[in-house]
Amino acid sequence: MSQPAAERAYVLTKELVLSGELPGGHLLSEGDIAERLGVSRTPVREAFLRLQAEDLLTLIPKRGAVVVPVPPGEAEDVLDAREAIESAAVRRLLRRPDLVPAAVERLRAALEVQRGHAERGDLAAFAEADEAFHRTLVEAGRNALTLRFYATLADRQRRMSVHALGPVPARLPEIVAEHAALIDVVESGDAAAFAVALHGHLDRTHRRPL
Repeated sequence: MSQPAAERAYVLTKELVLSGELPGGHLLSEGDIAERLGVSRTPVREAFLRLQAEDLLTLIPKRGAVVVPVPPGEAEDVLDAREAIESAAVRRLLRRPDLVPAAVERLRAALEVQRGHAERGDLAAFAEADEAFHRTLVEAGRNALTLRFYATLADRQRRMSVHALGPVPARLPEIVAEHAALIDVVESGDAAAFAVALHGHLDRTHRRPL
């Protein structure tokens, strides 16, 4: 069963925004998306309304929509939340040493996916895999409440990664190496060392001077 036109318009437009193909401030029209998909403007309008509700687009009557830039201060808010949740997840995981080997295996599998995207220089796919790697850390903590909250940060994480890494593509293999180091710390069972390593990793990726 094929997706409804409005859903296809929503998925395509959202991916264009999250991948950075449509950067903050970009003006797009309903006709742009309708032409890409071969549909009328009505389902595109519905998709734009959904994306406005998610704070990704701002609708402009008779002109289309503008991609909402990442608001000042939001990145720091997201990083603080991520750091707290990921560190707490690993602390919780390490209280159950019997669960660590399986968690490490899942993390290494996620890292291999990301490594492949880094080797191909595919920034959009790398950013998506980056979110998946960090989400795997949170899943390992087996806290359904924090995992649900963490999932709400996924879109922001992807946009932040594309924004941070686009100007410095050489950083991609460095991030893969840092993720490998995070896995090693998890395997060692040292929660305090993980928190320090995670903070440094996020600093170097997102808080570095531009």
